[in-house]
Amino acid sequence: MSDAHGGRTRSGAAISEAEAEALVRGICFETGPPRRLGVEVEWLVHDTQAPHLPVAPERLRTVYATLRTLPLTSALTVEPGGQLELSSAPATSLTECVRTVSEDLGAVRAVLREAGLVLVGLGHDPWHEPRRFLREPRYDALEACLDRNGPAGRFMMCTSASVQVSLDAGHDEPGPQGHARRWWLAHHLGAVLMAAFANSPLSGGRSTGWRSTRQLRWTQIGIGRAGGPLLTSDPRSAWTQHVLDAPVMCVRRDHGPWDVPASMSFREWTRHRTPRAPTREDLEYHVTTLFPPVRPRGHLELRMIDAQPGDDGWIVPLAVTAALFDDVEATETAYRAVKPLAERSLGLPAPHNPLYRVAARLALTDPELRETTDTCFRAALDALPRLGASTHVTDAVAEHLERYVRRGRCPADDLLEMPDGASRGPHGRETRP
Repeated sequence: MSDAHGGRTRSGAAISEAEAEALVRGICFETGPPRRLGVEVEWLVHDTQAPHLPVAPERLRTVYATLRTLPLTSALTVEPGGQLELSSAPATSLTECVRTVSEDLGAVRAVLREAGLVLVGLGHDPWHEPRRFLREPRYDALEACLDRNGPAGRFMMCTSASVQVSLDAGHDEPGPQGHARRWWLAHHLGAVLMAAFANSPLSGGRSTGWRSTRQLRWTQIGIGRAGGPLLTSDPRSAWTQHVLDAPVMCVRRDHGPWDVPASMSFREWTRHRTPRAPTREDLEYHVTTLFPPVRPRGHLELRMIDAQPGDDGWIVPLAVTAALFDDVEATETAYRAVKPLAERSLGLPAPHNPLYRVAARLALTDPELRETTDTCFRAALDALPRLGASTHVTDAVAEHLERYVRRGRCPADDLLEMPDGASRGPHGRETRP
């Protein structure tokens, strides 16, 4: 976190409640002209010949050691269940972002191919039960914390994958590119993106009744850990209050297991200072343990999109999101299109509101979501040439529009129609959060 209000708090020094509030307010929205774009592409890793069987941990460790020697532009990380993630550096254009991540993915796939493994774009593993690959204090604490609300946390940690798009927060002043408008738009357009790219209808080889089972898992984790703040006219204050009132996942230790408090907000921690006083580093870490669908970390992280099928499926949500946020004309169209959807949220924070629930469960079979998504995709297609997008990118978006959106479908529907998909379980059976 950067300095807030001209003050400076040393990392190892205890911070007060007021200092914590100032730090969060100072860093959550770094305002200015929207210029940069980023993407994080997360993948399940399966055996090429036997995808239904889990990959042995020793095999993963060997190939991941090789991957870490590659000269990648993107950051490569391994998730708790062995999923792979590539995080792009901030790019100055959609073309740059697509090019660098595509090149890195090509290098990663070549190594995996030699090992008989493949990257799989699914939002939720359709066959495998949660199995921890990484054994680290952070993930031990996260698992212990999430287990209090049931098994959903383990599924999220170990069997889910996503496409996360990062955007600049926007200008400080009002207007289409102002940070308050972009914050509001990100939450409501988030339901459209979730529905258009839902790609996780199965768990344990059976239909869950949700086209985005990944989003179902997030909802089941609970509001404190995976919910967003109320949307107000002052996003900084709303987010700051949310961060300080959110439960602390853990109190880190230099040695031994980390403490996992049963119920303690960060605000309470600053007041009571037990089992020790919190520091600036603790606050920075606390923010990383909150998983709302839109997370402000200077820029905006849009976290509601399932991983996509195919080698290049991730490009479509990246391109659509970039066009709808960074082209002024497309932004205005999207804003007008999603305004009626806002009423369906009933003023409740995402994702724990009716709008997000319908988007995750019904996707584009919901008539209003289908119509709104069609409008937004067409606006994005018009905008992409103005952003310098290649024909490869615009053709991919146009194909998704024709194949899915205009037919009221999403990638999850393809999986539900496969012989080894929904037919192995009760089609349409709903699992309620």
